Amino acid sequence: MWWEARKSGTIPLTNQSYACKGGKMATIIKDEDLTIVAENVKPDAKKRVILTKVPIEKGVTYHIYMNSFGQIVLDPQVTIPASELWLFNNPGALASVQRGLADAAQGKVSKIDLDTL
Repeated sequence: MWWEARKSGTIPLTNQSYACKGGKMATIIKDEDLTIVAENVKPDAKKRVILTKVPIEKGVTYHIYMNSFGQIVLDPQVTIPASELWLFNNPGALASVQRGLADAAQGKVSKIDLDTL
């Protein structure tokens, strides 16, 4: 059944699409294999759940989603400077940057004399 944990200790979730701002649909489950981090955690008197065993990076905020079963998903978010937004709104430029990063990761780089440009 869908609620049974796999032998690896993970619980599968189905990709869910939710209406977000502007009426767009967003798929928030990027990986269906969830690992149990803690069990039987109870909210405190102020209804807070402490995530002591979850590695949280500096500068990350979260969108919080809840489905009809009461399952809660924290979707980590980061903020980019407004001056860099143009890159994410320009698919051609973003693809070019991604190709360049992939080339650099594979060692496909060369030195250029900037004075000759």
